[in-house]
Amino acid sequence: MDDPVFIIGIDLGTTNSVVAYTKADTDRFEEARVRIFDVPQTVDAGTVENRPSLPSFVLLPESPDIPEGAIELPWNKAASYAVGEYARTRGEEIPHRLISSSKSWLCNTLVDRKAPILPWTGAGSEKSIPEGKKMSPVEASAAILTHIRDAWNHTMATTEEGIDDRLRMEKQRIYLTVPASFDAVARQLTVTAAEIAGLSHATLLEEPQAAFYAWIGASDGKWRERVSPGDLILVCDVGGGTSDFSLIRVGEEDGDLTLDRIAVGNHLLVGGDNMDLALAYRLSHQLAEQGTRLDTWQMKGLWQSCRRAKERLLSDPDTQSLSVSILGRGSSLIGGTITTELTRQMVDEVLRDGFFPTCARTDKPKAAVRSGIQEFGLSFEADAGITRHLAAFLDRQDDQGEPIRPTTILFNGGVMKAGLLRDRVISVLKAWTANDDIREIDAIDYDLAVARGAAYYGMARQGGGVRIRGGLGRSYYIGIAAAMPAVPGMPALTKALCVAPFGMEEGTVASVPDREFVLVVGQPVSFDFMGSTTRQEDEVGSVLEEWQGDVEAITTIETTLEGEFGQAIPVSLEIEVTEVGTLELYCVSKMDDRKWKLEFNVREQ
Repeated sequence: MDDPVFIIGIDLGTTNSVVAYTKADTDRFEEARVRIFDVPQTVDAGTVENRPSLPSFVLLPESPDIPEGAIELPWNKAASYAVGEYARTRGEEIPHRLISSSKSWLCNTLVDRKAPILPWTGAGSEKSIPEGKKMSPVEASAAILTHIRDAWNHTMATTEEGIDDRLRMEKQRIYLTVPASFDAVARQLTVTAAEIAGLSHATLLEEPQAAFYAWIGASDGKWRERVSPGDLILVCDVGGGTSDFSLIRVGEEDGDLTLDRIAVGNHLLVGGDNMDLALAYRLSHQLAEQGTRLDTWQMKGLWQSCRRAKERLLSDPDTQSLSVSILGRGSSLIGGTITTELTRQMVDEVLRDGFFPTCARTDKPKAAVRSGIQEFGLSFEADAGITRHLAAFLDRQDDQGEPIRPTTILFNGGVMKAGLLRDRVISVLKAWTANDDIREIDAIDYDLAVARGAAYYGMARQGGGVRIRGGLGRSYYIGIAAAMPAVPGMPALTKALCVAPFGMEEGTVASVPDREFVLVVGQPVSFDFMGSTTRQEDEVGSVLEEWQGDVEAITTIETTLEGEFGQAIPVSLEIEVTEVGTLELYCVSKMDDRKWKLEFNVREQ
């Protein structure tokens, strides 16, 4: 992009989205300041205010649901949906019209994420939105980004003469954050959402790295005094929808400290959403004991109400309890309300003991006892114990064959604002490592750090700032059918070919040396796309004959490659990791100059 005025970091969060920015043409890196962009949004019917975060909620109301002009925006008087604070609060009362957790739906492999399925009402719901008026997870994410773009252009690009084209968000250098555990498909869908919003030049950055960059940027160059060569930094990021773990190793080269991201955890769909739901069920159980039973629609409203009350209790240590109201049965205005109380004691008990239990280092997440038929929806983790997932993440060895022992920890995410939860994680780590010297890095801001860090990273890429060396957070493989005779009663053997190893840097190209494959063109074919966070020594071209257990299926790629029907073409393979961290796999003909690019189109399976 030519001469952008700003570098912008966007944290597209499950619960809240945040925007940070800095000047792109600052002569001295040390003098650049990262600022938070206060996002204009509807906060009440007909009232627009600027807030440091934009709740990641989309409300699809009908005219009876809202007063005339309630969701008008300064830049869009004819808005058909609302994004932000008003969407969240009004959505508590009409939850069947509220889209939440669209980011979590982006990584749900069981649905067509480009199909209009949100708001997700579930089976047996009494209230729903007619077909044709819903959004896909990609469209809902794009709606949030579109609001951010329009809000920026209204605030930052508008002059007395009109819109200054140079200042439009579309013209700036944008860094968009994603969970480190997002696979290539979820990353690409995030890029697609940004493109729909007109942000076609966005570069992706992993959220735990962004949080660490925020700490570096705020240290005024003194971060080197807080860590030393040999330190192993655990980034523990628990947000609204996911829990992310990363390990960053501090090294030294030519007298300078270096940072290497050496491990990334699996995608864990457990976070603030689960906690809000757990609190809602605790309150609904209390109401049931008092003779008041809630239906599915009311439970959704209670879930959203608990979210807001929990956030207030965690951010204000002096508040001991808050009233939580749920609309009564019947009309939203006639049915009355049901009021109960969420106490700090309940929040502490449910969150600390339910989600951060004391456990041994050898403990593992509990496997689900699966029912033959399950209700369809988000694939939440079967075990909500985040500390058990952390134990599984740290169940690996370092270069010397010793157990991984973090020396330092950086917390991020709104959930970790609660001191009792940070204390619990630290106490568990100390018990595992027999190390009382585990240091906690002071987080800059648990809610705003990721966006700040993304903007800092943008400056670092221009030169003058420290970079974390990372690359891909897992090794990627493609299934290769073995050339062997058919055996009765035995399925055809599929081998796993490593096409991109762990740590492969963005913007690099590789090839599979000295190997030739056969590609079938002109007819529908499928490719198994797989990944592993534990196999970090495999190289491009490594072939695994026995891979079950170490390598997990990600998706099946279905496509028809151009060519004569059923023709088998000898090919070599080339791989590119793009600047947005996604994979492009090319099959290069050995017969002529043709080349086929495998598109990772996810279809409902």
